[in-house]
Amino acid sequence: MPSKFVKIGTRGSKLALAQAYETRQRLMDAHGMSEDQFEIVVIKTTGDMILDRPLSEVGGKGLFTKEIEEALLDGRIDLAVHSSKDMPTVLPDGLEISTFLPREDVRDAFISNKYKTLAEMPEGAVVGTSSLRRQAMVKKLRPDLEVITYRGNVQTRLEKLEKGVADATLLACAGLRRLGEAQVITSAIEVEDFLPAVGQGAICIESRVGDEETRSMLAAIHHAETESALLCERAFLGALDGSCRTPIAGLAKLDGDQLSFTGLVLLPDGTEYHTIEKSGSVSDAAEIGLAAANEIRTKAGQAFFDAILSV
Repeated sequence: MPSKFVKIGTRGSKLALAQAYETRQRLMDAHGMSEDQFEIVVIKTTGDMILDRPLSEVGGKGLFTKEIEEALLDGRIDLAVHSSKDMPTVLPDGLEISTFLPREDVRDAFISNKYKTLAEMPEGAVVGTSSLRRQAMVKKLRPDLEVITYRGNVQTRLEKLEKGVADATLLACAGLRRLGEAQVITSAIEVEDFLPAVGQGAICIESRVGDEETRSMLAAIHHAETESALLCERAFLGALDGSCRTPIAGLAKLDGDQLSFTGLVLLPDGTEYHTIEKSGSVSDAAEIGLAAANEIRTKAGQAFFDAILSV
């Protein structure tokens, strides 16, 4: 049993706390630890404070991790629990993603009080989302729909839906399930139609490089299959952009010692998109993701990526 008192850093949303509690419970079960051997340290991030505009306008993914990583580096916390899809592909010196928990449902949830599916929505209906990927994919599938920026935590977005700000919204099935809110899912959109964000459904744990006591403690709850999938997906994301400015989707699946990957990049308005599929050995997960990124970059052409930056 680890002897140290463990400080777990997290954002303060209900979903972030649910993920921190899950991490704590897994560590308690794995090591026979008690709840009073842990402290959940809530840290407010820049991304939590900016609610009036898209994150792509003010810095992207790192807005949800910067303050937590600062606390990790200066020793105020021992480990940090994150949604993998919020993690930048380049981490600060001295930090590493040391652990992945078993991945949940990767699909996006369609939520509406009026319609059963995205396909059923009438022309001109309004979809609210804060995700460039979801915006682009909605426009790709249904260019006749209106998409509006729709920020806030899960509860805030559901409240906006009740007030009629939008006719439908899209959230991650995994987050809703972890919150015990699966009943609000009107329908889950299959990945063949709506490819998820890189890392969607996976909780990752960040720790200090060289902190062997913490790393050893976390090893007991690490899920190797999720790590392999995320190594591939994050390599793809990092080679293409890695920020919130490019609509990128990607999903790696494992079958024994084989890995298959599907990637997608889109213009924000959904009018142009490019897909890629690659497969190979699980042991080459990162190399598969990188090769997929290089191929799709060549396929799309520099003008495509220049067009994204000019938006």
